[in-house]
Amino acid sequence: MLYYIKKYLVATVVFSFATAQILCAQNLASYVNPFIGASTSTADAGVYHGLGKTFPGATTPYGMVQVSPNTITGGDNGSGYSYEQTSIEGFAFTQMSGIGWYGDLGNFLVMPTTGKLKTKAGTIAHPEGGYRSLYSKPSEKASAGYYSTLLTDYNIKAEMTAAPHCGMLRFTFPQNKLSRIQIDLARRVGGTSTLQYVKVVDAYTIEGWMKCTPNGGGWGNGDGHADYTVYFYTKFNKPLKDYGVWSADIPDGWVRKREEVGSDKYQEKVANAAVLPGVKEKQGKHLGFYTQFATKANEQVLMKSGVSFVSIAGAKNNLLAEIKDWDFDVAHQRAVALWDKALSKVSIHGGTTDQKKVFYTALYHTMIDPRIISDVDGKYPGGDGKARQSSAFNKRTIFSGWDVFRSQMPLQTIINPSLVNDLVNSMVTLADQKQKNYFERWELLNAYSGCMLGNPMTSVLADAYAKGIRNYDVNKAYALSVGSVEKFGNGEKGYAPGSIGIAQTLEYAYNEWCVAQLAGWLKHPADEQKYAARSLSYKNIFDQEKGWFRPKDESGKWVAWPDSGRMTQWYGTFETNPYQQGWFVPQDVDGMVQLMGGKEKVIADLNNLFAKTPDNMMWNDYYNHANEPVHHVPFLYNRLCEPWLTQKWTREICRRAYKNSVEGLVGNEDVGQMSAWYVLAATGLHPVCPGDTRQEITSPVFDKVTLKLDPKYAKGKAFTIVAKGNSAKNVYIQSARLNGKAYSKCYLDYKDIAAGGMLELTMGAEPNKNWGIN
Repeated sequence: MLYYIKKYLVATVVFSFATAQILCAQNLASYVNPFIGASTSTADAGVYHGLGKTFPGATTPYGMVQVSPNTITGGDNGSGYSYEQTSIEGFAFTQMSGIGWYGDLGNFLVMPTTGKLKTKAGTIAHPEGGYRSLYSKPSEKASAGYYSTLLTDYNIKAEMTAAPHCGMLRFTFPQNKLSRIQIDLARRVGGTSTLQYVKVVDAYTIEGWMKCTPNGGGWGNGDGHADYTVYFYTKFNKPLKDYGVWSADIPDGWVRKREEVGSDKYQEKVANAAVLPGVKEKQGKHLGFYTQFATKANEQVLMKSGVSFVSIAGAKNNLLAEIKDWDFDVAHQRAVALWDKALSKVSIHGGTTDQKKVFYTALYHTMIDPRIISDVDGKYPGGDGKARQSSAFNKRTIFSGWDVFRSQMPLQTIINPSLVNDLVNSMVTLADQKQKNYFERWELLNAYSGCMLGNPMTSVLADAYAKGIRNYDVNKAYALSVGSVEKFGNGEKGYAPGSIGIAQTLEYAYNEWCVAQLAGWLKHPADEQKYAARSLSYKNIFDQEKGWFRPKDESGKWVAWPDSGRMTQWYGTFETNPYQQGWFVPQDVDGMVQLMGGKEKVIADLNNLFAKTPDNMMWNDYYNHANEPVHHVPFLYNRLCEPWLTQKWTREICRRAYKNSVEGLVGNEDVGQMSAWYVLAATGLHPVCPGDTRQEITSPVFDKVTLKLDPKYAKGKAFTIVAKGNSAKNVYIQSARLNGKAYSKCYLDYKDIAAGGMLELTMGAEPNKNWGIN
């Protein structure tokens, strides 16, 4: 009998533990705070780049749809939302996350209203001039897969949730004889859609499209070349009886970019748009659709819409596949379940509630892009403008290359390698379809934005290949890497001349190293030798007299050294000064150190860089965590045999640069990069040089972190890092054990992680200067 009692008790304990694990996994979405970083405020940031620029609306992991409040259309407000702004102009179905350069998307803007129909949005300064509404800040709620607020001008509660290709809105109206849902089909962040079409299909359904070209501004105010069409298929749960279209008469010769669209002249045309009741089908330059009805007090009216970048039929299929009924709460629960599953790829124990919220919100932000652009049937818009079909991979878009090659994509190689594989396939096929022999640098909806510098896909490809992620046309991918560094590289000169020559030369040298690595693995010895030599071209712009990197002109002469020397912003650099940019030689740290005068001098210089960084870590001239070029710098101490300083400073950055607040990101979130840095550093791992499988060990924020591995790409099921005795004071690694055996290195190889197992770290309040130095 005792045996059975013991067996029952053991089984109960095991069951309870398993249940607790499941409950824990199911509740991870509750730690997500989408308001972290949701501000574009330049005043709070102290620099024109602004803060995080995230959006607080509802989305799903890597989903095509993001249903989010929009408070602003113009300016450098890529997410369309800024927390400190007091009125909302509507709820759009597409958004970008954490970007500058004026932004794009923000399409299909839905607004519930009452009273007289207004056809323009109005402004932040004068919201009463349009259909936008003030909203109750205390009423505003955001969580993974959900957003709601009270529009106080209309006394309407707005709620939204999302599926991968669809969105659903629930509006709770007051008693009113003239309630309404209106959709601004022309609206676009940073500009306007240039042509729209809408058709009433039946008593509950509309469909149509919105064409967005560079002539309508958008990404880089049109300089980003974004050219896409958003298709929609929309259903209402209240019949369309009193409906119509508004159409603004925009003259043919008018420029339709950001400044012009926001001008009084243009907005007057929109305000005086012709209202056309009962029109069932319309194409035009500036259209909107409305449906009006009487409502009882607290009556709920719902609408749902499928979105596609391929066709109306695709949008319809997406909606019918993902949101079949009108149960908003069930749709919300499905979105939360998708987030719980995605976030369960990393489990953490220990830390404060705020630290958990910062961590899982960071992980959440890494799971927005590169988003899917394929419909449920696998169709996607090709780079040649034709509809394409894929069953081999999910077509993805929004590759913020210069940002994400540093942390975001290395993180995904561990927890989501299939995404990395999708991205490589997406970029290879895009080049094919556009008949280009190089990779796009910063891709948005098949457009090459011309934004930033370097050849970041060479890094992503080299890192993927090194880690065994190879389910794509390897030979084509390699050829595109070669084409990339030949088109954008240091070439025969051995440096990049011009106003940003330091940044370009250093980044190109790293990219050429990536190609050399690929050439070696793929048995192209001549290429390997050629690009390995070019990877050392960073030495060609180091001025021994000044003791630092310095730009050269076309003839090879030094550009005049400024009075403030290497502290001069934009002196040969991009968004940085040479002091910050000069550390970017990840492919040859030893060579860099020798060039800079040796280990002791370099350590002293790094110590100075960190010592003079402001406590709040906002934009500054020293360690500027708000901008990507320095993101590898704290880990250089590992390479300099002083790993305790890597441990010290990564913990400091995690504490000072990431908080559970709207201002909780010190700079633009940058499509997952800023957040991925935190996820990796807080886990206790981060690379210096993607393409090299060495992963630096640092001080974990949490007592235990488990990374779930993909069995298609890794031998192990999970890799766990345990930090014994971890605390806010005990930030230094005293000793380590890897799978039960003493471990004295301050780094792991990727294969150690992929094999599964456990790294145990014993922590203490003082550095152990004997650990990790061999």
